[in-house]
Amino acid sequence: MQKKLKTPLSEETIKELRSGDMVEITGYIYTLRDTAHKRLVELIIDNKPLPFELKGAVIYYVGPTPSPPEKIIGSAGPTTASRMDPYTPLFLQGGLKGMIGKGERSQEVKDALIKYRGVYFAATGGAGAFLSRYITSSEIIAYEELKAEAVRLLYVEDFPAIVANDIYGGDLFEEGKKRYKRA
Repeated sequence: MQKKLKTPLSEETIKELRSGDMVEITGYIYTLRDTAHKRLVELIIDNKPLPFELKGAVIYYVGPTPSPPEKIIGSAGPTTASRMDPYTPLFLQGGLKGMIGKGERSQEVKDALIKYRGVYFAATGGAGAFLSRYITSSEIIAYEELKAEAVRLLYVEDFPAIVANDIYGGDLFEEGKKRYKRA
């Protein structure tokens, strides 16, 4: 059964999620990739305002392709989350509650998810055209010069994902490896 989530994510919502839960996310989320992460970390370190509120936010690691005529956005599939691992604990400390990407996270990020109460959602890689159907609006809010890697505010409706890492130390990737070895 799919769990319906609304953004921004609350502490109560985070407590209910476990690795392996299938979810559908509705609400505003932000796109963020490597270069924008670096720039935002510099703002945090310099105690300057960010282009969006971190508290309860969900970040989608995506660099969408240009939108075709009469479409909101182009293909919008997840990118490899581990590239953002050096920046993630600081974002979680600032109130970030969710991230969407593909692939495993470092132990440092998994520990930060427990400590700061956040969740990592996995989305299906290679399904960017399919996933873009769940995006109903897209607006660049920072770093337009980065083109596909600009920070965008997206509105998503019933965006499909799965909880990969939860606040209890659950890790879908590790659980999957163990099940495979037993088979």
